[in-house]
Amino acid sequence: MAVWDLQAMLRGMEPVLMPQPYGIIVTRSLPAGVVPFATVAEAEGLTVIAAQDALAAAGVAGGAHWALISLRLHSDLAAVGLTAAIATALADLGISANVVAGYFHDHILVPWDRAQEAMTALQRVSDA
Repeated sequence: MAVWDLQAMLRGMEPVLMPQPYGIIVTRSLPAGVVPFATVAEAEGLTVIAAQDALAAAGVAGGAHWALISLRLHSDLAAVGLTAAIATALADLGISANVVAGYFHDHILVPWDRAQEAMTALQRVSDA
């Protein structure tokens, strides 16, 4: 069952760092062989978030490397405050955060070289 109470969400978010870097590209169509983590269709093009090695193999390396942190918590899409709490904790450390909300889980993309620092910050929020 989806959690909507902010304190329960923060306590139960259980951040998990994916082991490989991700890239973000903009294209007109999904490159052959790339299985995206997420896509966003916008007027300017299709944003594709995928494993960096898959993008590179398709010849469309995604520039900056991003770490993907997924929250195991099943948060309610109508819940208020989780994204703000995460963004604030990371912003306080100067870490950019790009949040993607799936139906069951929230996912945060942070700079690859700041991944461990971001995990520590999220764990602190969860433990508070």
